[in-house]
Amino acid sequence: MKSDNRYDIVIAGGGMVGSCLALALRPLGLRIALVEAVAREESRQPSFDDRSTALSRSSQRMFEAMGLWPEVAAASTPIGSIHVSDRGRFGFSHIDAAEQKVEALGYVVINRVLGEVLMNALSVLDRVDVLCPARITGVQSFDSHVVASVEEGPALRNLSCSLLVAADGAKSTVRELIGIRSTRVDYRQSAVIGNLLPELPMSNRAFERFTASGPLALLPVTDGRAAFVWSLAAEEGAAVMQLSAADFTEKLQSAFGYRLGRFDKVGARASYPLELTRATRLTAGRCVLVGNAANGLHPVAAQGFNLGMRDVAALCDCIADQVRASGSPAAIGASPVLDTYADWRRSDHRKVVHFTDGLVRLFGSERIPLRAVRALGMLGFDLVPGVRTLFARHTMGLAGRLPRLSRGVPLR
Repeated sequence: MKSDNRYDIVIAGGGMVGSCLALALRPLGLRIALVEAVAREESRQPSFDDRSTALSRSSQRMFEAMGLWPEVAAASTPIGSIHVSDRGRFGFSHIDAAEQKVEALGYVVINRVLGEVLMNALSVLDRVDVLCPARITGVQSFDSHVVASVEEGPALRNLSCSLLVAADGAKSTVRELIGIRSTRVDYRQSAVIGNLLPELPMSNRAFERFTASGPLALLPVTDGRAAFVWSLAAEEGAAVMQLSAADFTEKLQSAFGYRLGRFDKVGARASYPLELTRATRLTAGRCVLVGNAANGLHPVAAQGFNLGMRDVAALCDCIADQVRASGSPAAIGASPVLDTYADWRRSDHRKVVHFTDGLVRLFGSERIPLRAVRALGMLGFDLVPGVRTLFARHTMGLAGRLPRLSRGVPLR
């Protein structure tokens, strides 16, 4: 096999998580191939569209450790407080950055803008080859290496590597190719997304409003606008996508209320189905899953990308420790390394999946006992000492054992 087809790591998926993994590994001097199926400029590129992502505190620290935070911060809006309420019912909850002794609970960035930062950073790395558009069509695993068959236009290349990382999303092709099964829960919901201009300033506040039709999140973005993510039953989601701009604005206003005054200038809307996907395991041979390939979550708690970033941070720790211990990247895909990663991530995955799935089921039900539980839960959240701080630490990604990058410590 030609030397230009030999890599230390091949990453399947050049979206936000896959790109961040390639960038985070830069200090280790590894030769990396990043394989992405969808051309950057295509409208169907799912990772770098006009959706907004709420970056947790630990994700912010990762970008700081990677040397990218100034560029990301310039395109981001800080979240100073989060207001959670259940429309039409007693009780609400409030989390404040000052109370948690941080400058922000998180930051909101438009995916398209974050993608530009990541692509610019990747373009200057001489040991990372970005193959795009290209797709992995086959995987052969051996004791000492993995061979990934890559279609790049009419050409077929066989890339040999010590480690193959699947970061290609909830419907991961590589996950299937390496024989890892996944479970799927169809919530029978769709997320309707877009942005609008509220009459009153957002003032760096984020809102999570649980409505009769589904959770509605409003996040502060640039130019005084708010990004919205409205989770609706699939049929209702399809119906509201057909409404005129005026009728849609009226329906959205009715669901949220007038805490931010009247809504105006609603931008283009988009919609996508909501489901929970979980891989039955994280490793197979010299292959490993990160991000949505491991866990595809409902957006109700804005945890999906941040959970994937902690996957990246933990995997980077495991790889860095192995490289330093052996002085060679040859064993980075060996069982001890990947078993350490899988053991490390298991608890975080379980907690976040149960948390987000529980929120969907609790706030998606109109059964009277559950409505009472929601109201009591919100009161207890604000009144019971320590609960709010514990919740905030989890949503900021600061609970449990944190990898170096999640603590803002660069790989050296």
